Amino acid sequence: MTKHGEPPGLIPADRLQDAAAVFGMLAATARLQILWLLSQDERDVGTLAAAIGQTVPAVSQHLAKLKLAGLVRAHKDGRRNVYAIADPDVADIVRLAFRHQRGAIAGPSE
Repeated sequence: MTKHGEPPGLIPADRLQDAAAVFGMLAATARLQILWLLSQDERDVGTLAAAIGQTVPAVSQHLAKLKLAGLVRAHKDGRRNVYAIADPDVADIVRLAFRHQRGAIAGPSE
């Protein structure tokens, strides 16, 4: 077993496709921004739209795709749908991407 609990060797094709689909969801800057905000706290569509400077319908479409991919979940708070990261590992992936980018910009530390 590897340190992450996976058997050594090749990853099955269906698991590769699933992982690629997750990264495809992260490839859209608006969705990545939404996930970044949700990694900090749950929010409703209107709050997310205002924060990223997009319309509510546009953000709703992004959230629908993220929900379908299993990256976010929603619950009702009165009449509002409130969204949150579905899995803490997703928040970690987003944070690691930005940590990596910050390191790439700063260069190697000495």
